[in-house]
Amino acid sequence: MKAFVIHRYGGPEVFEPATLPDPQAEPGQLRIRVHASSVNPLEIKIRKGLVRSGPEFPAILNGDVAGIVDQVGEGVAGFQVGDAVVGCAGGVRGHPGALADFMVADANLVTQAPKRLPLEECAVLPLVFMTAWSALVDRADIQPGEHVLVHAGTGGVGHVAVQLAKARGARVATTVSSEQKAAIARDLGADDIILYRQEPVADYVGRLTGGAGFPLVFDTVGGPNLDASFEAAAVSARVCSINTRSTHDLSPLHAKNLTLHVIFRSVPLLYGLELKHQSWILSNLAEMVEAGTLRPLLAERRFTFAQIADAHRYLESGEAVGKILLTRNGDEDRYP
Repeated sequence: MKAFVIHRYGGPEVFEPATLPDPQAEPGQLRIRVHASSVNPLEIKIRKGLVRSGPEFPAILNGDVAGIVDQVGEGVAGFQVGDAVVGCAGGVRGHPGALADFMVADANLVTQAPKRLPLEECAVLPLVFMTAWSALVDRADIQPGEHVLVHAGTGGVGHVAVQLAKARGARVATTVSSEQKAAIARDLGADDIILYRQEPVADYVGRLTGGAGFPLVFDTVGGPNLDASFEAAAVSARVCSINTRSTHDLSPLHAKNLTLHVIFRSVPLLYGLELKHQSWILSNLAEMVEAGTLRPLLAERRFTFAQIADAHRYLESGEAVGKILLTRNGDEDRYP
């Protein structure tokens, strides 16, 4: 099979084409003929060597996958050859990713692709949806009527978190950097918009909560934004973050009796934990898409697998709004 791999950590230029043996589906697994994937910040960190949880060299990155089942391993139920599926099933240690003709996946980590979207577009949703679900539902136990703050409401995880929180009956406030992104966030369902470059935390907490703070804050940014999340949180609030590789003063947690939930989406796959629960999360993704309560925000530029280096540069540039879609073939060479 053809694949794009890295043999060392570094910049986007480290991606190289390679020809590798076709993988085979083992018991409990599916082999997927890959149609599409997407770029996530996790892949940037793995490529740079900042997160040493990537596949062994030569490493095939990318967890998100959409494609067609072409091999079903022993003991797998509910799937057959020819099924269109979507999932987040590799790209970390011990599990090669989707930047190849074929990807072998644990059957618990994929689901039947929703028919409401083109199959390729489904590929941008699994990792970000599973991350948002893990934070808002599994960890924070979001409740109907809660006033939730989602940072970066037009980002990869953020745009899904806004929609998920709305679907769970919450009132959603979100931070954005521009009026253009504010319009997008409103279209996704956000109730309250915060232009964070113009409005300090204390001001928007006063405006939106009467100074009480938010009972649930989801930080999808990290760094100084985690400190802003502590500031924006109400007494005894829950704070969730997906980026905590930084040093912080934790005294606000003590002063407000806060709970901090850290979400590293790759843990279930890396450690083989709660894999059946991942299947249930993915089934919720498919149901929400079919119901029209979840849709992807796609970046303006799209790339083929052969353009993976340019796709990484685009994400790192900060110019992308929404998720970056990768297709295995270009329009001139449609899938067999």
